[in-house]
Amino acid sequence: MARSRRTDDWGFPRWRPYGSGGAAAEVRLCDRHGCTNVGDCPAPKAANRPERWYFCAAHAAEYNANWDYFAGLSAEEAAARAADESAQTSYRRSAHWEWGGAGDGSRSRAELDALAVLGCDPDADMTVVKVAWRTAAKASHPDVAGSDPDAAVRFRAIQAAWQVLSDADAARTAGS
Repeated sequence: MARSRRTDDWGFPRWRPYGSGGAAAEVRLCDRHGCTNVGDCPAPKAANRPERWYFCAAHAAEYNANWDYFAGLSAEEAAARAADESAQTSYRRSAHWEWGGAGDGSRSRAELDALAVLGCDPDADMTVVKVAWRTAAKASHPDVAGSDPDAAVRFRAIQAAWQVLSDADAARTAGS
């Protein structure tokens, strides 16, 4: 005779603890032929269609790298589709984020201003900044520009911008 044991099941599935079900977990495999990894990254089969492939992370990255939304369309058809879809979007960037200006948040306002003085992008690395600084400094140096007062002001601004950026880069590399 089977020995009775205490349980709080009472025959109602919702009273069982989570994860205690006896059913096997359903796992979808990657749709890439021969791959046995879990396919948990959906990717569209075609533009504007609900059908999806389900790839593992590695195959999803490969698929997305080669994805062309305008594949098979002529230049005019692609332009028409892009114009049609841009007309359908009704969202805009939230206004409360505009105070921050350009950049990815890794640089201060002083650094972004210094990059603007040198004519560099907000995400420019120090090699690009150094080339821009040398070019601008050579163009407005007193030996080249002579006694032009505007060139002297521009040279001082370029030197100050370089000082701000080089100090920030030195502090960033010393901290890491």
